[in-house]
Amino acid sequence: MILCYKPLMNTDHLSHQYSKTRLSKADLHDDPLQQFDLWFKQAIDAQIMEVNAMNLATTGNDGQPTIRAVLMKNYDDSGFVFCTNYESKKAKSIEENPKVSLQFLWIPLYRQIRIDGLAEKTSIQESELYFHNRPRDSQISAWASHQSSPIPSRKYLEDQFLKFSEKFKDKPIPLPPFWGGYRIKPSSYEFWQGQANRLHDRILYTIENKKWIKNRLAP
Repeated sequence: MILCYKPLMNTDHLSHQYSKTRLSKADLHDDPLQQFDLWFKQAIDAQIMEVNAMNLATTGNDGQPTIRAVLMKNYDDSGFVFCTNYESKKAKSIEENPKVSLQFLWIPLYRQIRIDGLAEKTSIQESELYFHNRPRDSQISAWASHQSSPIPSRKYLEDQFLKFSEKFKDKPIPLPPFWGGYRIKPSSYEFWQGQANRLHDRILYTIENKKWIKNRLAP
């Protein structure tokens, strides 16, 4: 028997033709971090909302990939930093398998950047700095939320927030022992530029003999 499934919605009509500047290996920096920095600043200039949002994919011992959006705190030669609860699902996955993937998606520019690498915790000193640069209410939220754990209701979460608001009233808020940063050290970068007819430009950077090598990939 052949079963024919009717989709709830066919999305073919939502496709768009991309038309942007061509991407060539010769035009890209030899250092992928410098190329990332250029595109990131262009995305800021384009006023893209939450420009530092990046999708983070992890895979734990169960082999099930999980993806979620996090906010990049900073980047430099040592890698890309984000912060989280160290008891969260993402943190547990990283503990089991530090290999992760990042994706920045800037639709108005028809651009995305994919980065593979290894995650490691930042120092306590760095985590302290990131934590105390957060708005005060966000610092309280870090104490109030046991990230990824089941909770009985929204009211429970709000009550926890009020509880810690009162506890730290008129006091500096300390860094929670279960909160901090991760740094992703890249092993590869892929720069993707949308083009017409789905003939997109893809340039992959990988390391060979301690040197970054660029290759063009088929779309």
